[in-house]
Amino acid sequence: MEMLSCHLNREIDIPLYEQLYLFIKKEVTEGRLAYGTKLPSKRKLAEFLSISQNTVETAYDQLIAEGYVESLPRRGYFVMASGDLEYIQPNDKEMKKPAEKHSEMQYNFHPSLVDTKSFPFAQWRKHAKNTIDKEHHDLLLLGDAKGEPELRQEIAHYLYHARGIQCAPENIIVGAGSEILMQQLVLLLGKDIVYGVENPGYHLILRILKGYPNVVYPLEVDEEGIQIEPFEKTKPDVVYVTPSHHFPYGTVLSVNRRTKLLNWASIDENRYVIEDDYDSEFRYSGKSIPSLKSMDQADKVIYLGSFSKSLIPSLRISYMVLPNPLLIRYNKELEFYHSSVSRIDQHILSQFMREGDFERHLNRMRKIYRRKLEKIMELLTPYEDTVSVIGEQSGLHIVLSVKNGMTEQGLIKRAAEKGIRVYPLSAYSMGKNYESPPKIILGFAGIAEDQLEGAIETLINSWTTAKVPVTSRILSKNDRKVALTDE
Repeated sequence: MEMLSCHLNREIDIPLYEQLYLFIKKEVTEGRLAYGTKLPSKRKLAEFLSISQNTVETAYDQLIAEGYVESLPRRGYFVMASGDLEYIQPNDKEMKKPAEKHSEMQYNFHPSLVDTKSFPFAQWRKHAKNTIDKEHHDLLLLGDAKGEPELRQEIAHYLYHARGIQCAPENIIVGAGSEILMQQLVLLLGKDIVYGVENPGYHLILRILKGYPNVVYPLEVDEEGIQIEPFEKTKPDVVYVTPSHHFPYGTVLSVNRRTKLLNWASIDENRYVIEDDYDSEFRYSGKSIPSLKSMDQADKVIYLGSFSKSLIPSLRISYMVLPNPLLIRYNKELEFYHSSVSRIDQHILSQFMREGDFERHLNRMRKIYRRKLEKIMELLTPYEDTVSVIGEQSGLHIVLSVKNGMTEQGLIKRAAEKGIRVYPLSAYSMGKNYESPPKIILGFAGIAEDQLEGAIETLINSWTTAKVPVTSRILSKNDRKVALTDE
């Protein structure tokens, strides 16, 4: 970790925090600060530049809000954007006034958060106690490299009943997060493979692929999901999709396009489709969407699943289902990889699933998240002329399309000034993709139900000139149009 040699000019009108923010942003976008680089601590950088820690913290907070930097507890600040991806380009005129100081955000609408207060600690503790026993001394040794057979059996059982997927436990690989599994998969498929990735889409997969020499093409998404026709131009070998719940729009890949995608993959033995079954457990209207893998007759779909949303992110247990041709290659080429998940955690989870606690937990969480979503939709109803909602049928986040004349960055900045962290859709797009009207991603799972009214009211008021309570139901149509207008 090196210090940042930033020259701060105290003689000009631009605040010191803004000069530091602009310097770091430029270093990132021009590739001099690479993805994953650890930034200096607030204290060390403040001492090095002879400025206050508050100045550094304000600059870092702005970079975090825009998606250039992330803060990891007890580890520090890390660059989370790569130089070849054009992320958020804020309107510099909106940065002239220093943001209101908030050392900690009161509300965080990050889409990866879950409701930790509802985790079934008692049941989990029971299975942990049963697992950590002297009779299970064999768990202290290395187990099956692909994951514990007991857990893979339970996953196969769950996939058959919940997602319609018929697979043998031998085809399942367990790993500590989708990132680990994707890295193994990229190595398995080879360096000459050309990838097609949804745009906008899950940004982590882009960062993993950019660390390898593979070519990556963005594939546009519309109301039917990923567009198949551009394949003829980009000619990908492997396509990464979230067909049951596209991130971030929540779009469902139409049956017609599913068929086209599977037919495309079946033509060539080197073609595959990676199905990330993102948020498939949480659908609030109609029946659950069948997985693409359940339609796969040619064994061309690589299925990715995770317990990060259905249980807790810190569990770090994900899995992939490999088609038989890739499984044979995996056993030959990657047999030296031992499962990156603790055997003890795998056995706890397998017991949790076998005794029905996982299914009961999912059913309970669906009700909790449905209530939260319904509450948000009710709170936003008075503002439907200026704030429209996308993707409210499923998942743990929605997308807000805001038509009040403000820019995407202006919306984020206003919210941050009131202690609310929201996230721009442009951060999940390849290249410059600033939609009009601007769109904000709102993850609602991590906010307590009894705090949603205050969170939404504060958010709306941060975007409103006239501070009208969200709970008011007496606004006329014309009043609502005026209420969310930028100054």
